[in-house]
Amino acid sequence: MRKRSFCTLIFIFDFLISDQVWSLSLLRSKVMNKGSKLGVVIVAAGISQRMAGINKLFAPLRGKPLLAWSVDTCQRYSLIQQIVLVLNDKDLARGQKLKKERGWSKVTLCPGGARRQDSVREGLRQIRDCDLVMIHDGARPFLTPGLIEDGLKIVGEIEAAVAAVPVKDAIKLAVDERLIGETLQRDRLWAAQTPQIFSFNVITRAYENLAAEVTDDATAVERLGHKVQLYMGDYKNIKVTTTEDLALARIIAGEWKRS
Repeated sequence: MRKRSFCTLIFIFDFLISDQVWSLSLLRSKVMNKGSKLGVVIVAAGISQRMAGINKLFAPLRGKPLLAWSVDTCQRYSLIQQIVLVLNDKDLARGQKLKKERGWSKVTLCPGGARRQDSVREGLRQIRDCDLVMIHDGARPFLTPGLIEDGLKIVGEIEAAVAAVPVKDAIKLAVDERLIGETLQRDRLWAAQTPQIFSFNVITRAYENLAAEVTDDATAVERLGHKVQLYMGDYKNIKVTTTEDLALARIIAGEWKRS
């Protein structure tokens, strides 16, 4: 009786594992069966103004440059056909050296522009034969395959998917002299992250028609009147902007392989 129960448990375990693998394969085949190809623009053309003289992109993070974390993830991800790495002019040579050292066969380097949106536009011009485009901040090292896959599940339906997390703090809208004008309803507020994934046609049209300055790609698409769907990001998916962020990133990186 015990032997039969043990065999039954083994069968159930094998079934569950097989079902998970099948589900992942179904997601990937769904994208590939449509003939879709995924290109990536990694935006890393900033000058680390708030980093007290540290170039955050090449700051060491558990044995490799911060920038390498997200590029390595994209290089290994099978559905990604092309990676455009957008750097400022001063970092291009260093980026080229890193590409060679880490074997980034999918990577094309591209000089950025004065603003983030200019850098994204330059990166989009380098994308070739891709139906979908994922835009990611190079200063967000903790990109995972799961974040990419969750976005791909949505983008096929609505053509615009953005990773985001619900805000935890009370958000105050300030008026003159930092007086509180309004307390916003927290349960409807999300903090946008990257990756942000779009159909190639939607995101290129958004940037072609963009006049005002925007801080993320979803805003450019919103200005077209196109709907954008949020999906759950990750609170660990931080953007390194200050030295305090870098200190936190080193803590997260130290626990990364243990989690």
